[in-house]
Amino acid sequence: MSDSGTTGALLSRLETFYDAAPRDRARVEDFGSLLLFVNEGPSWPFYARPASRTAIPDAADIMAVRARQRELGLPEAFEWVHDLHPDLLAVARSAGLVVLEAPLLVLDPDALPAATDVPVRLLDPAAPAFPADVAARRAVAAVGFAAPGTARAAEGPDERDAALAEPTGAGLAHERQRHLDGRAVSALVEVPGEGAVASGYAQALDSAAEIVGVATLPAARRRGYAATLTAALARRLLADGVTTVFLSAGSDDIARVYARVGFRRVGTACIAEPTA
Repeated sequence: MSDSGTTGALLSRLETFYDAAPRDRARVEDFGSLLLFVNEGPSWPFYARPASRTAIPDAADIMAVRARQRELGLPEAFEWVHDLHPDLLAVARSAGLVVLEAPLLVLDPDALPAATDVPVRLLDPAAPAFPADVAARRAVAAVGFAAPGTARAAEGPDERDAALAEPTGAGLAHERQRHLDGRAVSALVEVPGEGAVASGYAQALDSAAEIVGVATLPAARRRGYAATLTAALARRLLADGVTTVFLSAGSDDIARVYARVGFRRVGTACIAEPTA
């Protein structure tokens, strides 16, 4: 198979993942050219995406989905692989959406570096500390994503601690079960005197897995934590039998961080939301 054929097959596999991954936690509402995934039970809110490779949504289709998302109290979020739906970018913008064109990267397992001495810890869903670990992971992500990019800034452990909210009830049970059955893997980087400074999460389906939510407290950036944590998640996924590990980066600068641990760009993931 040619390089272009290999990339096309890989992108099709990622398209299948994006369509299948929400289905165990969401119901699907069919809008013809678009599918809207609606959460059932506790989980992160999902998105709308193209229903097929051949159906091309128009602005009216997008506005109809946005109205339904508002009715349900959901984020007006849309996601797709640009290389497979190139016409959708202009349509989404004409419908009032701001589109992030995120580098879409896939791991080359042969380029994955050996483990380092950075203190990365994979979360154990059977451990008593699991609820607190999940709270720390989410708090680090909240602080990190509130200050996007790779530059250092003042926000650190104090801001993380202020954002802590330990999960309970159905939300905790849902999180624990996904980790127990191998559909999720989480990790923290913990530094003496600072606690959790970087966090990340992976969701697996069949033999593919997406790494998401990798974040570092702004005060702890430029120490290599995000790259090392991502590599640790990738090693665990490969050990569990995953053959395709992928992620999307928020910018070219962030993509270069992942390139250091073996990820290579294969396309563009579009993430759209309304203007502020």
